[in-house]
Amino acid sequence: MTWVAWRLQRTETLIALALLVLIGAVLLPTGIEMSHAFDRDHLSLCLGHRPSGACNNAIEGFLSRFNSLGDLLAWFTLLPGLLGVILAAPFLLELEQGTYRLAWTQSITRGRWIAAKLGLPLAVALLVAGAYILVGTWWREPFVRMNGRMDTATYDSEGIVALGYTLFAFGLALVVGVLWRKAVAAVTVAFVGYVVARVFVDTWLRDRLVTPLKLSWNPAAGQPAALDHARILSEGGKILLGGGRLIRQGGRSRSPVTPAAR
Repeated sequence: MTWVAWRLQRTETLIALALLVLIGAVLLPTGIEMSHAFDRDHLSLCLGHRPSGACNNAIEGFLSRFNSLGDLLAWFTLLPGLLGVILAAPFLLELEQGTYRLAWTQSITRGRWIAAKLGLPLAVALLVAGAYILVGTWWREPFVRMNGRMDTATYDSEGIVALGYTLFAFGLALVVGVLWRKAVAAVTVAFVGYVVARVFVDTWLRDRLVTPLKLSWNPAAGQPAALDHARILSEGGKILLGGGRLIRQGGRSRSPVTPAAR
């Protein structure tokens, strides 16, 4: 049964591996170049304290040089969705064509059939997504050290977030396919649903998962270091005299979410 499952799944598995190789071909050389530039310009010495003018120039030069690559990498957050729906396709195709009925007449229980059909694609999806997480985390390290992990592209590509999105896309494709019994249509609808869900989570839900923290400070002392790696939801504020009397109100509040509140 495992051999049969592999035969039916091999094309999609090779596609998933090809996507990983393509990402590696983009990230590995640019990541090495970016790491060398970070070390050569001694940017680590500029972090953790108020940077000087030379440090500011070095950081701005680094960001202007590599920010376009970071913007390109943000599109790779679609990879979990692609992995999920592509690797679910063989199972959906078998449901559409009805060939599972033949398997059930060959002394194969339904539980064993489902375990073999879903276990292999799930394992491949998680392995490829895990490799993507490792490579992406290594690639973003210089940006993370300067800006933290709270921006959407970084947050969605590190830790277990990408694994969760892969499983979500896989499960969504299975649900649509079981109800519709049209493999191509189910894969398409599932991927569109994945994108819609991502947009909803990234633009609305994520900022409401925890209560944001509010921080006030004296502008003369400069911006607090806690805001360097924070996700800023809103900013503005008030200017008060020493006795607490309000002399100007900006009409907005500053509500950073600290990295500890991911």
